[in-house]
Amino acid sequence: MDTAKKKRNPIAIVFLAILGIFGGLQLFSKPLEGKPVTGKIEAPKEVISILENSCFNCHSNQQNLSWYDKLAPVSWAVNKDIKRAREVLNFSEWEKLSPAEHQGKMYAILNMMQSGKMPLHEYTLLHPSAKITEKDIETIKKYTLSLSSVNPPAPKKSEVPAATSSSTSISASTKFPVSPNGVRYTPDFKNWKVISMSTLFDHSIRVIYGNDIAVKAVETENFHPWPDGSIVVKSVWKQEELPDGEIRPGKFINAQFMVKDSRQYKDTEGWGFAKFSGDDLHPTGKTASFAKESCIACHRQLAEKTGYLFDVPMKVNTQRLIQNLQKK
Repeated sequence: MDTAKKKRNPIAIVFLAILGIFGGLQLFSKPLEGKPVTGKIEAPKEVISILENSCFNCHSNQQNLSWYDKLAPVSWAVNKDIKRAREVLNFSEWEKLSPAEHQGKMYAILNMMQSGKMPLHEYTLLHPSAKITEKDIETIKKYTLSLSSVNPPAPKKSEVPAATSSSTSISASTKFPVSPNGVRYTPDFKNWKVISMSTLFDHSIRVIYGNDIAVKAVETENFHPWPDGSIVVKSVWKQEELPDGEIRPGKFINAQFMVKDSRQYKDTEGWGFAKFSGDDLHPTGKTASFAKESCIACHRQLAEKTGYLFDVPMKVNTQRLIQNLQKK
């Protein structure tokens, strides 16, 4: 009888041990650093509602976390994800971005939603109310397109390089613009080979050019990773419909550069990103970190399989293609 009393339930012992460990972990759980809201996004109520419901918990300083999000070890992963998300996009610091950057961020948000990459699947498993519907996507799409019709304020004269009547050329006496991260605009891309083309829901035409190194990488299917020295340029125009129904490039929008240098651009998967917009080709970004904050997040999520380049390249005069044609 006494021996039986002394025996302890092994299940109870295990449970108490787990409870003790779990309680101990809470001692190492630090609350998420609180930050002020310095500037809110201004948008229609229905847009704000979608963003608050599906994005703000990670991409703002206004967290409304569930109790289980605050318990270690879950809290460690949650805090890490929020810090990373804030670096990419923070709706509570929206005033720090220019109108052009606002538009670019909304395009990125729409792309992520349409591809099903955001909100994260693991997040919606625990927060099902944050799931995005087709109606939500259409609402965000409509708002994003409306931003394209708003003309951004003209740069100050001191900031505008002299330009010719051509929308993508600059006079020979003027230095070509340089992005904050060191990527320099060059008109030479117009003589490179076209490696792909695409259109977007904003009724744009996009032609993607590659330099010799990039073209060879396409021909040999050696673009994961792309070799250093590869340069890819996406030139974007508005679609213009002629009276006979033919679609041609209309107004020039921007030229988007990707320069592969694995040493210089370690934080962005070895790619140097740049965008030169408008007739004056003004570069996007105020500091060299703009690509880390604005560009690479989308490329990591949507284009990892093609070496972080959107639009899988078309084959360019490959030897194999030529041989196949000769056999016919």
